[in-house]
Amino acid sequence: MKKKLLIFGNGEIAKIAYDNFTKFSDENLSGFLVDDVSENSSGIDTNLLISMKSLDDYPVSDYKIFVALSYRKMNLIRESKFDLFKKKGFEFANFIHPENNIDESANIGENVMILENQTIQRDVTIGNNVIIWSSNHIGHGTKIGDHTYISSHVVISGHCSIGKKNFFGVNSSVADFINIEDECFIGMGSSINKNLPKGTFAVSKNTDYYKENDRVTQIIKKKYFKF
Repeated sequence: MKKKLLIFGNGEIAKIAYDNFTKFSDENLSGFLVDDVSENSSGIDTNLLISMKSLDDYPVSDYKIFVALSYRKMNLIRESKFDLFKKKGFEFANFIHPENNIDESANIGENVMILENQTIQRDVTIGNNVIIWSSNHIGHGTKIGDHTYISSHVVISGHCSIGKKNFFGVNSSVADFINIEDECFIGMGSSINKNLPKGTFAVSKNTDYYKENDRVTQIIKKKYFKF
């Protein structure tokens, strides 16, 4: 008998997971597991909320889990819930959007969500409990550690080693053969061209802004736009 699906969470990530499982898979959703049924930030039908106090009513023989949490506290909350369900013996569901270019040699773990428009090249390894948002490139031979969160339009080049519980912001990039250890924060637009030890925060410099009548603005207009 095919196992029914329980999604842990009732926030935005859980709602997006539900929408994608519903549209693009044959999973049979039974409800949303939550710590507190009184908290419901995404307007999910309250009849579908299941308190964790009732978890024993959902045996591992009949149900599987998808942990749908964000990168809060550097992915520690998502890691702790994954570990809890793992110890209880639950099987985990994956969601991999059909509109992706993923090489057949890629090795993908448990409780992984990969949204649309990815290029994931040969011999890539993606660990457990990883979320990969839309439109990223992961180069050949790269390894992504457990509990990592990759946002959108991120480029991770070939033969990189990415540790556990890392976060990659929008439009960040990593050069070939880079080693990024655990719990690193790669901010939006950051360009990583050296190895990062555990706990590094990489934040790119802010963009410079010039008012309409500033001399720099006038020079750029004349050079590129023929004002």
